[in-house]
Amino acid sequence: MRRLLAVALILDGGSRSAAAKVAGVTLQIVRDWVLRFNECGPDGLATRKAPGRASILNDEQRAKLAEMVETGPIPAAHGVVRWRLCDRIHPAAPALS
Repeated sequence: MRRLLAVALILDGGSRSAAAKVAGVTLQIVRDWVLRFNECGPDGLATRKAPGRASILNDEQRAKLAEMVETGPIPAAHGVVRWRLCDRIHPAAPALS
């Protein structure tokens, strides 16, 4: 709601500084809101998930990792009774691909 109020204040002739003060945010955030509003209209102001970093595992590798975690290690084959991060990065650890 405050995003839309800030953009409405700007559209009504107010300054971005005033909009930032009303919304309790910085000028950079107001700028981002204005760009999103210009691009997508009011729907662009809705909270959305940040894109973040791309996964380093593909779907097949992710499924294999999930299977390995679910079943746990085989002591005779892997030399451990439970997985630790250092076990997974050890060169003798089974490969994901």
